[in-house]
Amino acid sequence: MTVTDNEATRREVLHECHSQQMTDSVAMISLKGLSIFYREHLFESVLPFWASHAIDPDGGINTCIRDDGRVINRDKWLWSQWRAVWVFSRLYNEFGRDPKWLNYARHIYEFSLRHGWDDDHGGWRLCVGHDGEELRSCESIYVDAFAIYGLVEFARATGDHEPLIHAERTADAVISRLDQPHDQIPHFPYAVPKGTRVHGIPMMFSLVFRELTQLLDHARYDQMSQSLSREVMTKFYRPDRDAVLERIAIDGNEFPSPVGTTVVPGHVIESMWFQIHIARDRGDQDTIAQACHNIRRHLELGWDPRHGGLFLAIDIEGSTDIAWDYADTKLWWPQTEAIYATLLAYELTGEQWCLDWHERIHNYSFSHYPVIGAGEWTQKLDRVGNQISDTVALPVKDPFHLPRALMYSIQSLDRIVARV
Repeated sequence: MTVTDNEATRREVLHECHSQQMTDSVAMISLKGLSIFYREHLFESVLPFWASHAIDPDGGINTCIRDDGRVINRDKWLWSQWRAVWVFSRLYNEFGRDPKWLNYARHIYEFSLRHGWDDDHGGWRLCVGHDGEELRSCESIYVDAFAIYGLVEFARATGDHEPLIHAERTADAVISRLDQPHDQIPHFPYAVPKGTRVHGIPMMFSLVFRELTQLLDHARYDQMSQSLSREVMTKFYRPDRDAVLERIAIDGNEFPSPVGTTVVPGHVIESMWFQIHIARDRGDQDTIAQACHNIRRHLELGWDPRHGGLFLAIDIEGSTDIAWDYADTKLWWPQTEAIYATLLAYELTGEQWCLDWHERIHNYSFSHYPVIGAGEWTQKLDRVGNQISDTVALPVKDPFHLPRALMYSIQSLDRIVARV
């Protein structure tokens, strides 16, 4: 279905959503209509914000940017640059091959490739200035993860071999680092407590090695993806807790509280759709079923029954001493990950809880985050829903979690509708 399909239905659905501040129950809107709504929100609100305000004519994309589009500074965090390469490449690959998306991806790719790689450290810099001068060196392995992610999707878009050369170089450097204890791996913005392993590393690299494998079909990367996925599902998931812990001990056992009893619900929900994508490739129905269960469980654990929205972090034992900064805030990204994860779970299981939770997350999100007149979402709210200006992780606003969730949600909804 394209954005022009069934124009009368599209306008009717959009009028209904906008006239009631986009908070009507999604149960009142057909799944086809929901796909139309998300498509409209992506292409007529979110993406125009970035196209209008953020592309830097001197190279890269400006992500130190306010909700209204005003640029704060032109520092280029490579974390965000590679995420943007992925988004614009994915738009080109999956939504009509519009050359403007590929042009944006290439513009950011060329800047990042020119200024981002540090030969001395064998990895990608964290941040450079608008002119490419290094501001912060290789301080986070996650920049390498997002580089692989963006490079692979850009290679799909262009058919060029060059981005794959850089993706392989990055992947091989990462594999050597993954042999180290996690507390010795550069891990900005979250310090790794000594003696622990952290969920984010196997979570992220299980996905990006899977992406690389799909294009290169190298057994080494496939084995890494499978091994890291198993670690997420069998080590960080604790059956006695029925929860995925954010940190475990280096021997695979639990780490003492409060560090070892921290759960980040949105992170788990995101991780679980990663694991579903990996498991779906190999027809692993048991992992898919467990991941869908984990999505539901962490929605239940993370939801604030008083004010709505997903908490950033909780303690699995219910302690108020939570070893995670800003634990009671309502950031935008856990909500976006839940928007897609609930639809994916419904696509795979057909169970009603998926749509019930999707409705709850959708209603909270669209009544709290969209910035009227700007097109994008605000990112950080306190527990009751008031905007906060603190830097919670990186001092950036980048085009990633929201457009990615919308793209994947549209495709999941379209597959569901096509089956009916």
